[in-house]
Amino acid sequence: MMTLLERIQKIPIGYSEVYYKQVKYGVTKSEFNQGKSYKIYAKELGGTHFISLNYYCTSTNEFLKPCEMPAEDVRHFLENYLLIPYHLENE
Repeated sequence: MMTLLERIQKIPIGYSEVYYKQVKYGVTKSEFNQGKSYKIYAKELGGTHFISLNYYCTSTNEFLKPCEMPAEDVRHFLENYLLIPYHLENE
């Protein structure tokens, strides 16, 4: 099983789309500090649900910082999203 950091790194920088719970989400990912911190915001397309988080890596630890939501919701999203390959989006 992949770690949360590996799942975060699989999401491309900038905008992409994923499926989560069989619903399409638009995801924006920013990377800071040479890959030591990330900001992710995912919004249900055509809906109101969203996921928002920051993730920080230090020399000794990693920290998941959800934004205004339970950490369990963020973890579930990261562990279960399905990235939509770009070539499939444009067919």
